[in-house]
Amino acid sequence: MSEFKRHLEKLNSSYSNINRFRAFFIFEKYKKELNLKPIIHIIGTNGKGSTGRYLAQLLECLDYKIGHFTSPHIFSFNERFYTDKKEVSTTLLERGHLELKEVLKDDLNKLSYFEYATFLCPFVFKDCDFIILEAGLGGEYDATSIFEKRLSIFTKIGFDHTQILGNTLLEIARTKLKVMSKLALISNEQSEEVLNLAKKIAFLKNTTLINDLNLDKNLLIKFNEYSKCYDLAHFLQHNLKLALKACEILTSKESTFNALSKLPPLNLRGRLEKINENLFVDVGHNEMAARAIYKKFKGKKLILVYNCFFDKNIYEILKTLKPIIDTMQLYVYPSKDRKLASDEVISIAKKLNIKCEKFTHISHKKTLVFGSFMLVENFLKEMSGKK
Repeated sequence: MSEFKRHLEKLNSSYSNINRFRAFFIFEKYKKELNLKPIIHIIGTNGKGSTGRYLAQLLECLDYKIGHFTSPHIFSFNERFYTDKKEVSTTLLERGHLELKEVLKDDLNKLSYFEYATFLCPFVFKDCDFIILEAGLGGEYDATSIFEKRLSIFTKIGFDHTQILGNTLLEIARTKLKVMSKLALISNEQSEEVLNLAKKIAFLKNTTLINDLNLDKNLLIKFNEYSKCYDLAHFLQHNLKLALKACEILTSKESTFNALSKLPPLNLRGRLEKINENLFVDVGHNEMAARAIYKKFKGKKLILVYNCFFDKNIYEILKTLKPIIDTMQLYVYPSKDRKLASDEVISIAKKLNIKCEKFTHISHKKTLVFGSFMLVENFLKEMSGKK
């Protein structure tokens, strides 16, 4: 086993080891050795992964070398690091680990799982032209915020991780928007109060804040062709628009048009991924994601394969999805760090008069597997016989 994998086994990937200042203290101590070009920083509640990957793929179409850091992963830690049009090799991660270990020495063991992954970026992405880092949780105290930024991109902000980020939308938005750089792009599908807060923070920081995602005529035609070709759900169309506008900011309108003309399908798993004609999987796990899914399948009936943890608003998620649910199938899988809310999910489904049964096999009917990265990982492994 490689040394970096042995190190990962010692770390807990849950949120139990959150320390708001540790990453900043350690970075300040070693920042001369942790050189990274100014990053493109993606912050928000939903859509960070697909926005970042679309932007990475657009820039790759222009022959730039891109590093994209995303989280969490479905199958392997390597998925968090993307460059040269694919996830990085174990060999590259091992080399990055050894270089990081040489710099941090004993302080390496002080980092959490996510902090460790973030601190690998200067070594894994050191030869890249553009580096895209996706915040893990919040923004203000997120480990990805330690690096200098060339552009901040804010995807849609909503309710999630309220036990950590705050109980109101403004509290959650504030901790994300505070990391705004001097040049920022924000989704125009924000609530009015979030957008007003963003404008206020931009004024105080003397930031150029862009929230106009309108595309010029030729780019819009190409965008509509692409969306139709790949049958993109509205939320993926919106995230692609954010990426296109970011590409314009970083390059030019002409280059962005050329990039879109060559853009392949999204190569990031679990974002309303079509496994076959009747099976979709999505790592959405909050109310905002549920609304996006409802919008995509409105007027149809699905088998919903679902489960979640206790920190989710189960009632609102199931209430939102109820009009498109034929039957909810409870998917139970091993979870050693966090207890599944199986009984609560069943209880709420019954209160909402949603037909509920335990998942036993894949139906021939149209089916959506919806939930956490862990749920999707276990389901796909079981489906392929690798569990």
